[in-house]
Amino acid sequence: MGQLMLQLMAAVGVVACLSGQGTAPPGAKRPRLEGDWVAKADSGLRHIMVRPDSSAQFGDQVARWRLVGDSIWLTVGDGVWMVYGLKVQADRLTLSGGDLQKPVALRRVGPPTPKPDTLTMPSSPPDTARAWD
Repeated sequence: MGQLMLQLMAAVGVVACLSGQGTAPPGAKRPRLEGDWVAKADSGLRHIMVRPDSSAQFGDQVARWRLVGDSIWLTVGDGVWMVYGLKVQADRLTLSGGDLQKPVALRRVGPPTPKPDTLTMPSSPPDTARAWD
């Protein structure tokens, strides 16, 4: 997968713990990641749809996401989680670390759309299957 695709997919986002469960301390508020996010790329603006069912979509590519502390974990079905630092402030999302050379910033421009029935979400790899720590 290309660097731009990784950056954009990382920006959203990818497992059921995001629908309200998760690993945040009791009483901690989970950042609201759901929505239509846009990032600037060399070829123009790129949209990433982050849905409450733990799916994220960039074009035809579908990923699964989950929050773990202050990180977002993403998988595109290759059997590993990609892990990035995450910061959400209102309608602005910033990802850093992992394989990113510099932080990637996105802006929420609208609500998420329903996932088409034709798209299949990748399976969740085990928590120990991380591309890097």
